[in-house]
Amino acid sequence: MSETILLVGHGSRAANGNREIEQFVQSWRERQPAWRIEVCFIEFAEPLLDAGLTRAAQDARRVIVVPLILNAAGHAKMEIPAHIAAARLRHPATEFVYARHLGAVEPVLHILERTLRRAMLALDAPDPKTTGVILLGRGSSDRVANGEVAKMARWLHEETSHELVDIAFTGITHPRLETVVQRHSRIGMTQVVVLPYYLFTGTLIERIQRQIAHLRQQYPLLRFGLGGHFGFEEEIFGLLDERVRAARADGTARAEHMMECDGCKYRGLAEPHESHHHDHAHTHAREVPA
Repeated sequence: MSETILLVGHGSRAANGNREIEQFVQSWRERQPAWRIEVCFIEFAEPLLDAGLTRAAQDARRVIVVPLILNAAGHAKMEIPAHIAAARLRHPATEFVYARHLGAVEPVLHILERTLRRAMLALDAPDPKTTGVILLGRGSSDRVANGEVAKMARWLHEETSHELVDIAFTGITHPRLETVVQRHSRIGMTQVVVLPYYLFTGTLIERIQRQIAHLRQQYPLLRFGLGGHFGFEEEIFGLLDERVRAARADGTARAEHMMECDGCKYRGLAEPHESHHHDHAHTHAREVPA
């Protein structure tokens, strides 16, 4: 059976962010030469979802749609499924299977641990007990997505010697980075390491870099370390491979139930006779643009 894997990136107003995703896709193709891998974007870059789905369906009996998204909020739960539903009507001969997002999972924790170690070495390996860690997420109005960031912060706390591992968000929800840095300063941390919970660069990564520069001026006695985004880490490629294989094994019937639904603001919005699979067209949770 002919098959296309369609990777769905968020898209960024910053051209370098979109170029990074395209470079990532090229690297993934080189790792999986037998797979036909295409890419599209949710917003800000071409091709957008509808065009990407149409192109992926050409000469394909099956399209596996893989969201290149860490935490599932409105885009993954609402927007992508709605576009897939429309694509099924346009291409009735093609099977569309929706794979799970990357999620807050062990391989992502390994990336964060490695990034934290690098940042600590860049600070000349200070005492972790006096070094606060802030996991900085995108921010969403979806509490499940925000909860995934909190989950990773807790896991990081349990796997390291840092006594203080906090979360902050770039937008939409709270606390924000400056508030959390104030807290770390008040309780006596002498270093703070900020770990952006982001896959690729973009306008928000650039904003974070500027914020760190401002915070260094505001807190001259506090040393700051800044981790990098982690789209090209080995674990991300491995997770995507797993998502594709799971989607192949589970098929359409189960792949759409792979979202985390407990606590989801959309739970119960489907018709009474339908299973909850987020494939409905209610307004989706807002997310901070890249």
